[in-house]
Amino acid sequence: MSRFAACFFTVFFLCCAAQAQEASPVAARPNVTTAESPEIRQFQKIEDSWSTAVNVRDQYGLELVLSPLFVDVSASGDITTRNQQVAMVITGEDKTLHLDQRVITVRMLGDIAVANGTYALRHKVGSAAVEEKGVFTHVYERARGGWLCINSQRTLLKEESNAKPRKQSNAELPFHIPLFSKGDKNSQ
Repeated sequence: MSRFAACFFTVFFLCCAAQAQEASPVAARPNVTTAESPEIRQFQKIEDSWSTAVNVRDQYGLELVLSPLFVDVSASGDITTRNQQVAMVITGEDKTLHLDQRVITVRMLGDIAVANGTYALRHKVGSAAVEEKGVFTHVYERARGGWLCINSQRTLLKEESNAKPRKQSNAELPFHIPLFSKGDKNSQ
C-alpha cells in the first residue's frame, strides 16, 4: 500500500510541476510594445497628423501636435522652437518640403511618452533637392486629454557606400603582437 501511495503522490506532484511550468511563461511575459500595440497606433496617428500638417502647410494642424514648449534638434544640429516651426510652415518658401514619419516603439512613462521611429524628409538646401533618411526620438506630454510633442531629436542614417572597404594593415589594428601576426615572416 505504501508503494502505491508513494507512486501516486510522485505522479501527482510531477503533473502539478508540469502544469506550473506551462503556466509560468504566460505570466512572465513582459509588456512589450509591438507593431500591433494600441500605443504605436495612437502615436502613429499623431505622427501622421504632424507629417500632413507639414506637407500641406497647415499651421493649425501643426499647433495641435506641438507643445508651446516644443524644442526641435534637427539632424544638422539646428535648434528651433514651435513658433519657428510654424513660421516655416506659414511662409512655405520650400515648395518641395515633404515629411514621412513611422513609429517603431513607444515607451509610456506616466504622463510622458517617448516615441522612436524613422523618417524621410525631402527639402531644398540652397537650390539642390535633398532627401534625408534617419531616425527620430519624440517626447510627448499628456495635455488636455491628448498628447503634445515637447521635444524632437533627429539623426541621419549613414549612407552605404558602394566602394569596397579597404583592407586594414596590421599597423592600423588596435592590438598587434608582432611574433604571431600573419604579415610577419621570421627567417629564424
